[in-house]
Amino acid sequence: MSPTDAREAVVRAHRAEWARVVATLTRRFGDLDIAEEATAEAFATAVQRWPVDGVPPNPGAWLTTTAHRKAIDRVRRESKRDDKQREAQLLYDEDPGEPVGAIDDERLRLIFTCCHPALAPETRVALTLRMVAGLTVAEIARAFLVQGTTMERRITRAKAKITAARIPYRVPSEEDLPARVSGVLAVLFLVFNEGYLASGPDSAPVRHDLTAEAIRLTRLVRALLPDDGEVAGLLALMLLTEARRAARVSADGELVTLAEQDRAAWDGALIAEGHQLVRERLATGVAPGRYQILAAINAVHTYARDVRDTDWSQVVALYDQLVRVDPSPIVALNRAVAVAELDGPQVALAAVDRLGDALANYHAYHATRAELLRRLGRGGPSRTAYDRAIELAGNTAQVAYLTRRRDQLGPASPR
Repeated sequence: MSPTDAREAVVRAHRAEWARVVATLTRRFGDLDIAEEATAEAFATAVQRWPVDGVPPNPGAWLTTTAHRKAIDRVRRESKRDDKQREAQLLYDEDPGEPVGAIDDERLRLIFTCCHPALAPETRVALTLRMVAGLTVAEIARAFLVQGTTMERRITRAKAKITAARIPYRVPSEEDLPARVSGVLAVLFLVFNEGYLASGPDSAPVRHDLTAEAIRLTRLVRALLPDDGEVAGLLALMLLTEARRAARVSADGELVTLAEQDRAAWDGALIAEGHQLVRERLATGVAPGRYQILAAINAVHTYARDVRDTDWSQVVALYDQLVRVDPSPIVALNRAVAVAELDGPQVALAAVDRLGDALANYHAYHATRAELLRRLGRGGPSRTAYDRAIELAGNTAQVAYLTRRRDQLGPASPR
């Protein structure tokens, strides 16, 4: 096997097995730090061994066994943890192992562990993205628009607090669920978004493994909380977004905007399920939360057979409702995109420009400005905005799309 083939096998295994191996080790050792370090060492060993020995028939089982051994070695090295060593060794020797490929809600348990209310909300999300989704610290930092070193410190502190507080590794009891579910939903939403538009420079533009896993886990949460409107709303939002996946990237690897997508390529079954969930929530008469409103916005988009049939007044009205629930600058930016279709680019640009301080390092802010300036015939400022969006974009499909749009403006004027 060539080194390239072996590296690709490790990458595939990382996407498929990281969370399961971390979750399995966390259950057996009760320590997130040990679980993550041992899992990382197992993958590092695979990078060295698989090009020589070949990819094992069951990569997940190989990685789990190797990670267990690494964890035992670490516990043995730490003389101050004699009791934990004996307990871990007993678990390792007696545990019969799990069926090949079985997950058995291990990831969901780990999510609820990381989303304990003793941790700050942003820290819960960051820790879970690292431990469950296997995202790099750099990818998580980009999602939060902070520096990588800042995110590294947050994650380290969170793991230490879980260990010190002896937070149990389990799905909490029914009365504990409401205190944790908001953090769990935030994590699942970000995991889905990372798959929907992967931020890593070496990632595929769309990572179906992440979007599919986020949907699977959200379905499990809904089984736990069938009457929770926000759980249903998030599931609907994911389904309506995932339905468009096949149309989102062109054969040339370029992002295809919603307006330009081939709607015949959308998944009708997912759209029907998402619409049904939205209708069910509307029928309750209960005031919707953030995810339910986002799902309703996506329902309007996916209901239209052609972009020209989109009910933009309804989209703007839903965004007005969302701003009251979530007055974030990103929501305001997305609202401005809809306003541009209803009231024109000049009105939208004024709203976008007011967000400059908050979103100066967010690629979508500059991409939105570039498009609005383009529609207003302001080629020079539009090109500058495209340049900044390209610089900040972490997705190859986005970069390809933005580059083409910028180059369509023609050569820059001499200064």
